[in-house]
Amino acid sequence: MNSELSQTRVRRRRAAAGLEADPETDLTNFTRLPSHNAQRLAVSGKGMVSAAHYEASAAGVAMLENGGNAVDAAVAAAFALGVCEPAASGLGGQTMMLIHHAPSGRTMALDGSSRAPNRANREVFRNLRIERQRGYRAVTVPSTPATLNYALQHYGKLSLAQVLEPACRLAEEGYRVSLLQYQLSRRERKYLRLGTAAPFFLRESSHPYRPGVVFRQPTLAGTLQRLAQQGVEDFYTGEIAALIEQDMVRNRGLIRMDDMAQIPVPIERRPVTGRFRGHRVFTMPPPGAGRTLIQMLNVYQQLPQESTDLETPRGALFLAETIRRAFLDRQDRPFDANFYSQVSGTRMRSTEYGKLVARQIRKRFSGRGETTHLSAMDPEGNAVALTQSIERVYGSCSATPELGFLYNNYMSAFEYEDISHPYYMRPNAAPWASVAPTLVFRGKRPWLAIGSPGSERITPSIFQVLVRLGYLTPLAAVDAPRLYCSLDGVVSLEASRMRNDIPDMLKRHGFQVDVREPHSFYLGCVQLVLRERGLFTGVADPRRDGSAAGPPP
Repeated sequence: MNSELSQTRVRRRRAAAGLEADPETDLTNFTRLPSHNAQRLAVSGKGMVSAAHYEASAAGVAMLENGGNAVDAAVAAAFALGVCEPAASGLGGQTMMLIHHAPSGRTMALDGSSRAPNRANREVFRNLRIERQRGYRAVTVPSTPATLNYALQHYGKLSLAQVLEPACRLAEEGYRVSLLQYQLSRRERKYLRLGTAAPFFLRESSHPYRPGVVFRQPTLAGTLQRLAQQGVEDFYTGEIAALIEQDMVRNRGLIRMDDMAQIPVPIERRPVTGRFRGHRVFTMPPPGAGRTLIQMLNVYQQLPQESTDLETPRGALFLAETIRRAFLDRQDRPFDANFYSQVSGTRMRSTEYGKLVARQIRKRFSGRGETTHLSAMDPEGNAVALTQSIERVYGSCSATPELGFLYNNYMSAFEYEDISHPYYMRPNAAPWASVAPTLVFRGKRPWLAIGSPGSERITPSIFQVLVRLGYLTPLAAVDAPRLYCSLDGVVSLEASRMRNDIPDMLKRHGFQVDVREPHSFYLGCVQLVLRERGLFTGVADPRRDGSAAGPPP
């Protein structure tokens, strides 16, 4: 036994020196695991779901097959994602949705923002930098259960118990850990071990579950089953709420029963709208980032034709500056939809302002957070684009022992220095968000449902796919290499999949270049569904674990 232990230690030391594969990190056998479940492209005449995990897509399709509509499918898939993509979303997070409801002809945004606890103020943080990122003081009142339940009750057909069934089964019976989940849990292992989530998401509270292992969550299954039996009210005013308060008190968290009892029911808002290539675009209003997407589209349509080919150095240059300018404008206009006039925001979305920015760009060049997205459509004409999150990867790394889900760390999304800022952290405030679930119409019917995770990379990812849909197939448009430009001019790009003269062009014009790996996790994960000539096409981004599926003929 001692000899075996000694040999293991030697192998670990050799692995650290690069001389031998470490059994904890060697993934050479992962390629032998089944990968057929990740269907990147799917076609059906009976509806479609594209989600960030194949089990979630299957959950949505099951609802369509059982007489549900796109809202039922989206809600079932969203609950399932909280089980099989726990690093990105779950019961402890928040959810934003764009819904087109065919029977009423209405298109609305559901602002499912979470809320800061009533006891939240700057003085309660002993170490602001750490406590707003990890641990129980980083948690806002979860809104995902309330938002999904509201969508189901107002626009779905099925019961809460029906749409929760796949999530309950996945938590009880388990699913196979993907390479991506392994890599993320390994990357965040330090923080998981420091928090209370390690017993749920690390093997023996210490090591990541390896790819291919069946990962079961019996505690979460019990929570989901209670929701199915007792209703979402139990989460906010019943036994689940009481357990949340007890855990918060034990761990110096800020949430109490009175916070939970002020149920964060989503607010129905008018979507931000614009036009692109003759199509009507509906996307997420503040506190979401739809204004940024509309500005990018407006600017792009005003650029000279020779600057709009994203595959060329000049096109990449203009793309980077378009992204940077849109984010600079969003930074300068941080409006709170509940309290602030949207006059300047309206100008930001206008075509005239797009022309001005395009002229300025031509003149100039004359010489880490995590989220998930799903899209769904049905034959009745309903369409949903849904983005939900626990903010950073694995959120606050905290989980109540009796409940089994991760809490968000949306306290990190507030402003803490400028007291005049509309997203300054104050009791019961909603955090700023980067999400932009989007619906695109041809005439009066939804043609495309699209969105992406990826924090500030969300709108650039959607933007690049929308542009490429003009000349590429849906799968090719999603698969194509991407770039992102930060406020300070750092361009992150999948350089090995682009022309080799693109990085040089960017550097010559003052940008810094950050080379990312092919199909980079960092550069978003677009899930789209579109409808043409009676057929639904779904595409899941190969950058993560996404899958598209529709009912069989």
